[in-house]
Amino acid sequence: VQLQASGGGQVQAGGSLRLSCTTSESVYSVKTGAWYRQAPGKQRELVARATADGSNYADFAMGRFTISRDPAANTVSLQMNDLKPDDTAVYYCNLEIIASIYERRLGRSKEYWGQGTLVTVSS
Repeated sequence: VQLQASGGGQVQAGGSLRLSCTTSESVYSVKTGAWYRQAPGKQRELVARATADGSNYADFAMGRFTISRDPAANTVSLQMNDLKPDDTAVYYCNLEIIASIYERRLGRSKEYWGQGTLVTVSS
């Protein structure tokens, strides 16, 4: 299974972008979905995570970013509004996937990373 991330680009401060992450093949389910980001010279940090029980956000994302899951499409998206120059980073999706009903019965899941999509916010 590979993850395909899309939606990055360049936007002016105050603008919006929507990132999406989907699986390259059909899977049984996406257990959790998350977005991380890594700015130049900084460590990768969690932006938001979504599970079947709810979502949580980093402080900087609260009120501006919204993570959503589409279980039917095995897709996790991140709507980013009111973008700031500090949001400039490579954004990575991270999905915990149950590949098949066989894996489900064994209680097994696996974590996958997308290739990263660059978001650039200019002032």
